[in-house]
Amino acid sequence: MNTHLHITAWVLALILLLVVVILHKQGKAKGAKITQMILRLDYLLILYSGGSLLGMFFSGPNVTMAIIKTLAGIWTIAAIEMVGIKTVKDKPAGGMWIQLVVALVVTLILGFVVL
Repeated sequence: MNTHLHITAWVLALILLLVVVILHKQGKAKGAKITQMILRLDYLLILYSGGSLLGMFFSGPNVTMAIIKTLAGIWTIAAIEMVGIKTVKDKPAGGMWIQLVVALVVTLILGFVVL
């Protein structure tokens, strides 16, 4: 159950990020700001469900990899937030997009392949 909640929460975060970027590009600043606030609430759901999953790994042999995956997940959340902030402030976000893709790929590989 926790796995489904976690996957749903981070997929929702990616969708909300895209909505923030699209709304901002369309000049709908208020809608982008509201969506960004909802995205920030979604981070709490991601952290809660991820922490719950991390707790399940403390009794198994992959504790170190689970901690590394947790750090990669936090990096992904930070990259999502930075993309949103840079986009809303009309600053170049290309580097942040690259960082987001790298962090997301590392997190997905650790989550689905290693663990």
